[in-house]
Amino acid sequence: MMMGVLGCAALAIPRTWILFLAIFVIAKVGFSGSLIFYDSMLVDVTTDERMDEVSSQGYAWGYIGSCVPFVASLGLILGADAIGISGTVAMMIAFFINAAWWVAVTLPLLRNYQQKYYVEAGGTNVRGIFSRLGEVFAEIRNNKKVLWFLIAFFFYIDGVYTIIEMATSYGKDVGISDTSLLMALLLTQVVAFPCAILFGKLTQRFASAKLISVCIGAYFAVAVYALWLDAAWKFWTMATFVGVFQGAIQALSRSYYARIIPKEKSTEYFGIFDIFGKGASFMGTMLMGITTQLFDTSRAGVAAIAAMFVVGFICFQMQRRCMAGVTSQSGAIGGAAGFAKE
Repeated sequence: MMMGVLGCAALAIPRTWILFLAIFVIAKVGFSGSLIFYDSMLVDVTTDERMDEVSSQGYAWGYIGSCVPFVASLGLILGADAIGISGTVAMMIAFFINAAWWVAVTLPLLRNYQQKYYVEAGGTNVRGIFSRLGEVFAEIRNNKKVLWFLIAFFFYIDGVYTIIEMATSYGKDVGISDTSLLMALLLTQVVAFPCAILFGKLTQRFASAKLISVCIGAYFAVAVYALWLDAAWKFWTMATFVGVFQGAIQALSRSYYARIIPKEKSTEYFGIFDIFGKGASFMGTMLMGITTQLFDTSRAGVAAIAAMFVVGFICFQMQRRCMAGVTSQSGAIGGAAGFAKE
């Protein structure tokens, strides 16, 4: 976490783009690394029955909480002239505000968290660490329900993260103003708050697998809609729909995965989970860039992202079939055991 916090604050220092990029990479690595441990905490803080709701609450409050430093930073930058500071100074202060907020909201978690599930350390040397990772990859290869989920997750989260990271670039490409883009991003955060909580409540009536499938389908529709973006109000409409499903698909994917992995190895398994997620983000951005260059329009890149949702949906249905097969097999074994006792 501290690597990410210090990296975020240090973004205020560089005056050249190459140094800024280097510090940004360090901050991004720190942020991504912290998510591995944060996500793996889910199995320790709740039960399987409440996991969907707790995960959804986490994302919901994360989204609404992020609005605080976002609004403060945005107000500072847009009002820099009014308070007598330059835009550069305002941007520097904004980076410090976000770093301070990160520390402030993390400390209560670290003080109250107690880890319940873990594997006894067998050594901290590099060879031992890679050996454990190799064992986890072997387990995943033989566990079809986890393997199919990770493949599906790679493809559909590819589209989700690419839309999150490339939305402003695409919006500018089709003529949306910077102010409209920033306000639309804020709208997405606000809408995501109640909708993530709503989807967490819906898991009490509907299976989380069905809700994830709905979210994937909705994101496909959003990507198709984006092909016709040519006005600010259309971008605002898209931002609203993204907010409805953004927190839900992330939260339910996390809790769904947490239930199908060994709890005592949650850190290792969530490390791979986040590798698939962040790898998908990189691949999606690269795919969008390549297709945009090949066809000389960003709409071609959006169409490629829409195809990723289709592949992810198909793979997720394969995973659901594996889960159904495991459940049926467990039921048959349980029935045979009961018959033997009689």
